[in-house]
Amino acid sequence: MYESYYGFSEKPFQLSPDPRFFFATSHHQRALSYLQYGLDQGEGFIVITGPIGTGKTTIARNLLSSIGDENIVAAQLVTTKLSPDELLELVAAEFKIPLKGDSKAEVLRCIEAFLIQLHKQGKRALLLVDEAQNLPIETVEELRMLSNFQLDDKPLIQSFLLGQEELKDIIQAPNMEQFRQRIIASAHLKPLNVEEVKNYINHRLQQAGCEKESLFSDAAFEAIHQKTLGVPRKINIFVDRLLLFGFLEELSHFGIDTINDVAEEMSVELTGSLSSQVLENNQHRSQTSAQQVVVNSSENVENIREVLREVEEILESNIKQKIKMARYVDKLLKQKNRLYAEEQIKK
Repeated sequence: MYESYYGFSEKPFQLSPDPRFFFATSHHQRALSYLQYGLDQGEGFIVITGPIGTGKTTIARNLLSSIGDENIVAAQLVTTKLSPDELLELVAAEFKIPLKGDSKAEVLRCIEAFLIQLHKQGKRALLLVDEAQNLPIETVEELRMLSNFQLDDKPLIQSFLLGQEELKDIIQAPNMEQFRQRIIASAHLKPLNVEEVKNYINHRLQQAGCEKESLFSDAAFEAIHQKTLGVPRKINIFVDRLLLFGFLEELSHFGIDTINDVAEEMSVELTGSLSSQVLENNQHRSQTSAQQVVVNSSENVENIREVLREVEEILESNIKQKIKMARYVDKLLKQKNRLYAEEQIKK
């Protein structure tokens, strides 16, 4: 929508991970270095954890895209709550291993035969498990059992686990000591600070072909950090919305007022969960209001009025959005009419 208006070659803040837009903060670079170190070692487990949206999957994609070693055969799993048997079947499917039976013993035999064949070819298998916090403990233990496949005292497969902070609890469980002893490196990703937010946004803008040097003020970067808490995925959502807003309003620069306006709009929408603190405050206010309803009827009436005011604000915001969308459609039609007229003149 806004790409041509700002001179972008593509959208700079897409949600889907793209190695071309990878931006390495000190934490991300450390995590990537651990992954690369794990590749060099060829054994053990590497564990990368971090809050939702901090870039774990992006790091995994970046690693896969940068692997130049033809002797590494990689597969990536994005898991759900898999049982040990389901995990083995999925591993076989991702490595394209043909199965001759559906029993667990047969699946393991086929996986082992595949890994041995890779070893004879001078190759080895790499398994990246994303969203690993969803795996039950017994399934994580099954991953450890896979690492027991060895030949000539060399492991035939190594695994990298990427997951949210709950993965730490799984690994630190008392009965996971054997698994912990096989972890050769781990890293925990953190949200970006203000300076990193600025560099992150500018990096993605440049990757998309942006030639404007002052699209955002320094104060704007600080405000974006405040609204998104420095979480890359939230930054992508918020700045994408900012650029759409700027296109509709024909803005060439983003300051504090614009950022506050967009944040206020998003606060009443499904995409408005930019700050967990806001959600907690709303939950606390709802609980308090519910308690006040029981106290006396006058406060009950005031609570109803407050709800109506909030409904009115939401309706007003929706009307503004519809007006802006109508303006956007009108602008597109004018652009197409102009292009059509130019083509007719050339003919």
